[in-house]
Amino acid sequence: MDTGTHVVMGLALGGIATLDPVVAESSATATSVMIGAIVGSQIPDIDTVLKLRNNAVYIRNHRGITHSIPAVLLWPLAILAVVYPFFPSANLLHLWLWTFLAVFLHVFVDIFNAYGTQALRPFSSKWVALGIINTFDPFIFGIHVAGLFIWAFGAHPGYTFLIIYGIIFIYYLLRFAAQRSVLNAVKVMIPDATEIIIAPTMRFNQWRVAVMSRQQFFVGRAVKNHVRILDQFNRVPVPETPVIEAAKKDKNLSAFLSFSPVYRWEVDEYDDYYEVRFIDLRYRSNGHYPFVAVVQLDRELNIQSSYTGWIFSEEKLRKKLDILPG
Repeated sequence: MDTGTHVVMGLALGGIATLDPVVAESSATATSVMIGAIVGSQIPDIDTVLKLRNNAVYIRNHRGITHSIPAVLLWPLAILAVVYPFFPSANLLHLWLWTFLAVFLHVFVDIFNAYGTQALRPFSSKWVALGIINTFDPFIFGIHVAGLFIWAFGAHPGYTFLIIYGIIFIYYLLRFAAQRSVLNAVKVMIPDATEIIIAPTMRFNQWRVAVMSRQQFFVGRAVKNHVRILDQFNRVPVPETPVIEAAKKDKNLSAFLSFSPVYRWEVDEYDDYYEVRFIDLRYRSNGHYPFVAVVQLDRELNIQSSYTGWIFSEEKLRKKLDILPG
């Protein structure tokens, strides 16, 4: 989920913690638990700082080891090591418990996004992504904010957020059912599909659809269970040419290929360089595919420049690759 949603979820968990008698009877415990819940709801995303290095490192590692099983166990201990000295009279066991729940909840809800996490590491490096909740879901964020307002006007935070989380649980079930309905519609439309990716959007009834068959890629949108194919591409295997093989050694393209399961490729030859482009088909927006990896190589197949990430115009891509005049 996005940072804002994790923040309000941390506040909500701190509110639910007031139902714990040990927390309720001690102001030191209650305050430290609230801090632990807020920090714990954020700390797995500390790997966002990798974006300061470059997109390749970020793509390879975001929601990786920081969301793994060892991390879920270690983050609460790290938070306690900082918070507890300021609240030595707090109940250490209950502070750990609620901080652990905050960290666990962060990783758990991220599993339901299309991006997913490597939550099963070190037992498996597979990305777990159920794809039923958008990274920012207006309903989930909004109902948390509503709960905070209700709390501010004097309602009991524990009972308030227990009710809200019951509603959210039902919402998740409805999202699962909606995704399943779209999946069944796609199977009817493209019976020879070998892989179907259905990704949520911010709108409840709208989904992104990317499908692979043995011969083609299909890209579409679904409104409720009505699927419309917007683009269709022949599925051409990536050739093992010297240009492609040299481009694959680039860190940006390598990161893209580790992340993207559905893509097409292009190779353009110019007077003094080659350009290799891989295009993720999952994120079509206004007729454009913004998530790409581009590698430029000279005639001797030396990598001259490269980029991977979100680009919404060709001009911006050229600026990233430093080939615009001036």
